[in-house]
Amino acid sequence: MAYLFEMQSLSASYDAATVLQNVNFKVSESDFIGVIGPNGGGKTTLLKIILGLLKPASGKLTFNNELLTEKSIGYLPQMSTGDINYPVTVRDIILSGLMIRKSIISGMSVNDKKKADMVIDELGLTGMANFTLNELSGGQMQRVFLGRAIIGDPKLLLLDEPGNFVDTTFENDFYEKLRDLNKRMAILMVSHDVGTISSHIKSFACVNRSLHYHPSNEITNEDLLAYGCPIQLVTHGEVPHTVLKYHQ
Repeated sequence: MAYLFEMQSLSASYDAATVLQNVNFKVSESDFIGVIGPNGGGKTTLLKIILGLLKPASGKLTFNNELLTEKSIGYLPQMSTGDINYPVTVRDIILSGLMIRKSIISGMSVNDKKKADMVIDELGLTGMANFTLNELSGGQMQRVFLGRAIIGDPKLLLLDEPGNFVDTTFENDFYEKLRDLNKRMAILMVSHDVGTISSHIKSFACVNRSLHYHPSNEITNEDLLAYGCPIQLVTHGEVPHTVLKYHQ
């Protein structure tokens, strides 16, 4: 299967502090990878490297230029409640996802607006094109920003903690939509919620300065310990429970 990009012996730092070290990682066309790890471990830095927002300190990042360019990457950043204060409509926010491919002078065409309306319908936001963010629920807002990320038909979709702003009534629909999108794009999703995403993704990348790739969506506490990935694992079964290490 053709790869979209490959990292080879890649390291990244902020000033003198190394955040990622000797990372070797490859993403292919149909991958759906959950990126997990502790706060400060380098997960968001990994996305910034892919987006070109941060240059590697050493090593290299190679794109398959036949399949992936900067204009064919969709990005859904972390959201905050402050995002609802923008006085723009749902349609305008989704259309803004095309700005990287167009100049402000040329503006948006009729076809662009039709494409935005198609995305609105696809994401279950029919009838809300002229709503502003403060008229939407958390889940609806997340769909709007997802629409902005996918309107350009990217080959790769990057998601940074998308579950943080999703209401419980929309959570399952949101992950099912990601599964549908994975049929036409690779997805790299940063998340702390290992238990929830494990039933939707295909594999894990554990990031804590280094990166360990786990080629399955089933991961255990023993795996996390071996990968140096000190995070909490919530398991699902007849009786939902959380597995924690023994107290010393």
